[in-house]
Amino acid sequence: MSDIQKIIVPDVGGDEVEVIELCVAVGDNIEADEGVVTVESDKASMDIPAPFEGEIVSLSVSVGDKIKEGDVIGEMKAAGGDNASEESASDDAQEAPKQETPKEENQSEAAPAASGGSEVIEVAVPDIGSDDDVDVIDVLVSVGDTIEKEDGLITLETDKATMDVPSTHAGTVKEVFISTGDKVKEGTVVIKLEIAGEGGSSESHSAPAQQEAPAKEDSASQASASSSSETIEVAVPDIGEDGEVDVIDVLVSAGDTVEKEDGLITLETDKATMDVPSTHAGTVKEVFIKTGDKVKQGTLVVKLETHGGEASVQASEKPAETPTEAPKKEAPKQEASANRSPVPAAPEAKSTGKAHASPSVRRVAREFGVDLTLVSGSGPKNRILKEDVQAYVKAELAKPRTAAASGSATVGDNVLQIVPVKPIDHSKFGEIEEQKLSRIQKISGPFLHRNWATIPHVTQFDEADITDVEDFRKEQNAYHAKIKSGLKITPLVFVMKAVAKALEKYEVFNSSLSDDGESLIIKKFINIGIAVETPGGLVVPVIRDVNKKGIEELSRELIETSKKARDGKLKAADMQGGTFTISSLGGIGGTAFTPIVNAPEVAILGVSKSEMKPKWNGSEFEPRLMVPLSLSYDHRVIDGAIGARFSTEVAANLTDLRRIIL
Repeated sequence: MSDIQKIIVPDVGGDEVEVIELCVAVGDNIEADEGVVTVESDKASMDIPAPFEGEIVSLSVSVGDKIKEGDVIGEMKAAGGDNASEESASDDAQEAPKQETPKEENQSEAAPAASGGSEVIEVAVPDIGSDDDVDVIDVLVSVGDTIEKEDGLITLETDKATMDVPSTHAGTVKEVFISTGDKVKEGTVVIKLEIAGEGGSSESHSAPAQQEAPAKEDSASQASASSSSETIEVAVPDIGEDGEVDVIDVLVSAGDTVEKEDGLITLETDKATMDVPSTHAGTVKEVFIKTGDKVKQGTLVVKLETHGGEASVQASEKPAETPTEAPKKEAPKQEASANRSPVPAAPEAKSTGKAHASPSVRRVAREFGVDLTLVSGSGPKNRILKEDVQAYVKAELAKPRTAAASGSATVGDNVLQIVPVKPIDHSKFGEIEEQKLSRIQKISGPFLHRNWATIPHVTQFDEADITDVEDFRKEQNAYHAKIKSGLKITPLVFVMKAVAKALEKYEVFNSSLSDDGESLIIKKFINIGIAVETPGGLVVPVIRDVNKKGIEELSRELIETSKKARDGKLKAADMQGGTFTISSLGGIGGTAFTPIVNAPEVAILGVSKSEMKPKWNGSEFEPRLMVPLSLSYDHRVIDGAIGARFSTEVAANLTDLRRIIL
């Protein structure tokens, strides 16, 4: 029985904590560090981890019990009796698993560390964007753990987000200074870490661990390739966001060969999606990001082995030689993308009686008011992931409410109770083809739905006489063609200037409602968003300080921005900070339409195709070029009279350009 060990409660950051869930049962086989029980203090909930891989022999606690550091909560039989017997000679239940789990990796790393020497460094909390102390809700490592660079050490929780503090180096944890429930700030020491000296860096032997078989078969060619290559780190560049953004797709796997500018991961903000490109051509050695993660500028994405000459050819053949790891990573991608459909499929709500989830997932569930016992887990051993909670919430929001079916639907907390469309098998009536929505359509669809459903729209229709403006525009384009400046002025630029002038006069149109709906935020800058059609869908880049720029400067900026939009090169910053939006369909056709307000803005102007019409000048009809205008606005902020005045002002500015310089 020497391979049976006690499961002892580690430091839980308090005197006593309450057991709120048993994550395992007697007879279960679990991995090292997998949760045995979940406990809750007055500050956070956390899992008590298994000290090593093995079978649960007994449990000595029940839900509702109070436990503290040093208490025995059960016994485990280790997987692999001899190893467990050696480990059980130590009374420290925390250190045992750290030598059991990563068996091959520890053996491969031990030799270089011993031969190349080592040093012990301190890893502290970096800049976390907060001057105040923040709570530690989870400690992710223990003494003896072998970790890689960027592995999480502790999880912090602010009033806005949770985040992991990453390790600055690869190495072995020698001492942990932080406990769950502690408060930390920038500079607080988290751990002491033993790192390898020269010749023992983790990078030098991480590649052989992934490609062990090819290394044995062709060590000569690998030595040749390494002499003409280097391993670099590719991080998230400036994405125009101060906070973290969601990763919705990982486009590469270890072993993939990529070219410079190839996408590595796809990010999603509240306005657009974008790919993080590779800075070099080479072979992906390690991927640090997975679908569902949150990243920001500077977050490490991949390690990339760059190559040149003959090494390039060898690298391009590696994916065929390396063990097939990609398919394992492909399935989660497909699941994640499936969960992002405009109306997600509702998971069947079955109460399991208990929920197997980490503290961070429980925190997300509490924020959304989700009963975890109704959520189906997609993780190992049916563990509930953050993505499972998100999918459940989306599905619940998409469900019709009982009141809707009776025709007495009401709106509460912005959740519409809509009678659902009955599913129809369209193929019964003829041939069909199913086309997937683009990424932009998947993202923008729910936001457009929200804006249309929650903002009381009014649309004011008008038209402006642009005969003189169009004559002036053609004269200027003829001049620029003559001097070969390459500049071409479009009618839209004049609309932008006319709107900017009207916004200076009617500043309520250049505002946003406060979060509590009790006041208006008047903006003293005029940034106009321009809806641009792209192959992937509609995007709205923002042209800044329109009121301070001339026609020619705006024309150049509009041409460059539109090209970036169509090429998919827009950054998140290019689509932020708008105060008013213009959607022009003048180049396509139509007489009028009702554009949807782009929240948090309060108004949007639609421009349709201009048409020559007879207009009475007081003595006779004369032909005038008229452009239809469709102004939609938020009726909570703007009433009909001010809406009509603004529309008339824009039309007057377009009719007589001299008004713009007054």
